[in-house]
Amino acid sequence: MVISIKNAVKLVGITIMCFCAAFVCNLFLNFNIDVMRIESELTAEYQKIFYDAVTATGKVVSSLSGGCLLITSIVMLIFYIKQYINSHSKELGILKALGYSNLKISKDFWIFGLSVFVGTIMGYFLSFLLMPMFYEKQNEEGILPEISIHINLILLLLLVILPSVIFAVLSITFAFIKLKRPVMKLLKEIPDIKIKKFTEKDARSKKEMPFLTELRKATLKSKKTLVFLIAFASFCFSSMMQMSFSMDELASEIFAIMIFMIGITLSFTTLFLGISTVINANGKTIAMLKVEGYNTRQCESAIFGGYRPISYIGFAIGTLYQYMLLKIMIEAVFADFAEMGGEVPEYGFDVKAFIICLITFTVIYELMMRYCGGKIKKCPIKQIMESGE
Repeated sequence: MVISIKNAVKLVGITIMCFCAAFVCNLFLNFNIDVMRIESELTAEYQKIFYDAVTATGKVVSSLSGGCLLITSIVMLIFYIKQYINSHSKELGILKALGYSNLKISKDFWIFGLSVFVGTIMGYFLSFLLMPMFYEKQNEEGILPEISIHINLILLLLLVILPSVIFAVLSITFAFIKLKRPVMKLLKEIPDIKIKKFTEKDARSKKEMPFLTELRKATLKSKKTLVFLIAFASFCFSSMMQMSFSMDELASEIFAIMIFMIGITLSFTTLFLGISTVINANGKTIAMLKVEGYNTRQCESAIFGGYRPISYIGFAIGTLYQYMLLKIMIEAVFADFAEMGGEVPEYGFDVKAFIICLITFTVIYELMMRYCGGKIKKCPIKQIMESGE
């Protein structure tokens, strides 16, 4: 087997995200299905209005949390598979040289779907422990008749089995595409990148550019995947954290706490993965700079400095995204509710939440950079050069 369970265990970040997605979505969707069972018992107008409100809120929270976590998990899965193939290209090249087809090798990547299955199955079943309190909180004013908890197997299919199968198929498909490289390129560990034609204009600009500035620019160009990961991690932090502040006003405290916990998990997981990968991917470059006599500050500026503006661009896009998404979804979901005389929650841009999240992001980002950079600084140069990162 090309991929072992040990390799799949490294996808603990995806497992955590899938756990959060299944946990939250099963709470709200299971409640929505169960409350539909008593819809025929609702006779008063205020009961129907309240019924529409709680079901609409459940749709909003499930769509936001589940959607964001699903997209993030897919991005992390694709990124990890790409990193795995690049770091094990020699072993994969040997298998292809021995006659193994791309499909036969890529089929072993199904095991990455285990990280999704473990997360979703745990989130699905553990959500039932919180469900009695959740149902009581949803109907704490006693407006609706008593709602019984049922195990709706359709959610087990949609939240556990289907995502696990989709992620396994996605892993195999993406691995199959990435393995379509000549055997010699895999054996020589030549990265699968497009080489841009060097022009006279490039030569003139290169002469005028200081070495460290040129290195910073070249690092970003050669590692576009890392640029995207850092921007995406910052995007997730910004959107989910600011969204959690809004949930207290749009829904209830329990919603706000759930979104906040998801935001914390998603933000720290993606941000730490992004920053630590940047550090590890540039380990050899840092080692060479140290050999040439550059100090730590110059190394950090040349390698990590280029990612800083990228992270803040991702943060800004995340801010705009969460505002527009909530605005559109609230107007769309609560449209019918307003026609029945209900009060649609007002939503505007939260400047206070933005400032708090921006300061928090800046502190966390810089601390993570310092921490990961310190690990490289303490690591012997020989060990970095032999690590194969």
